[in-house]
Amino acid sequence: MNDVAYDQVEHARIVLESLGFDKERSNERSARVLLALLQLKPGDSWSSATAPLLGTRAIMDWIRDEYGVDYKPNTRETIRRSTLHQFAEVALVEQNPDQPDRAINSPKWCYAIPPRVLKVLQAYGTGQFYELVAQYLREQPGLISQYAAARSLERIPVALPDGRPITLSPGGQNRLIKKMIDEFCERFTPGGQVLYVGDADAKWAFFDEKSLVELGVVVDQHGKMPDLVVYFTAKNWLVLMEAADSHGPVDAKRHRELATLFGQSSAGLVYVSCFPDRQTMRKYLNQIAWETEAWCADNPTHLIHFNGERFLGPYGVTK
Repeated sequence: MNDVAYDQVEHARIVLESLGFDKERSNERSARVLLALLQLKPGDSWSSATAPLLGTRAIMDWIRDEYGVDYKPNTRETIRRSTLHQFAEVALVEQNPDQPDRAINSPKWCYAIPPRVLKVLQAYGTGQFYELVAQYLREQPGLISQYAAARSLERIPVALPDGRPITLSPGGQNRLIKKMIDEFCERFTPGGQVLYVGDADAKWAFFDEKSLVELGVVVDQHGKMPDLVVYFTAKNWLVLMEAADSHGPVDAKRHRELATLFGQSSAGLVYVSCFPDRQTMRKYLNQIAWETEAWCADNPTHLIHFNGERFLGPYGVTK
């Protein structure tokens, strides 16, 4: 990195420190992320800063092209969780200002500097900067509260079968999970007990660890849980459900993973791949494992059995 680039990164670090960020959030990585969000190349005046919509990959590519630092793909989560999330929590950046209800796992997920923050940052290097920073910091608690309230309104409310309310982050997969709880559980596991609900935003949205332990299941939190786990008490079944919307169904590999993860269960294991509609299911049809079930939210009263001869036989004659 040449002297001009080094100086610009140091300026960005000073800005972050002035805004109250700790050592981790004002290191060189975070400074480069801020420069990318502002599109400030080495030697650019801060008054020329802009605020485009950028995803994590676009930020990393820009840093590589303009500052010669090539972050490897496995550092993407570090940038997202250790810099961008913290920027968002204090309202330094907004997430998806163009579409606030965007799914958390959408490839279009993006970040941008809000206009009022941009005005503060554009003043860096002038006599107004520290005055504007002081004003920003005075107003910041209110801004954070507004941001948190807005994010909360976007979340999906879900009532578990026993009436307990939870919320899920907005997005396609979680909307399907809501239908799985509302539609599937009511029809196929009536009186069942929800033991786990996954969320792309916060993996363990709901987790009844005690009840799983009573069934003999001790879950390693590093293991890949299904999206929904329901204990159907009437049959002594543990129903393991995958929301096969943005990722795949219970295929042979996933079947083995779940059988291992829940192998000590005293309840019988039932595997269900859930789809938003039959059109989506068709894309994965050749992957669905035998000895499992498939359910489509657009036809919620029916199940499709991939269970061979177990269900072979007439359904009866319709007159």
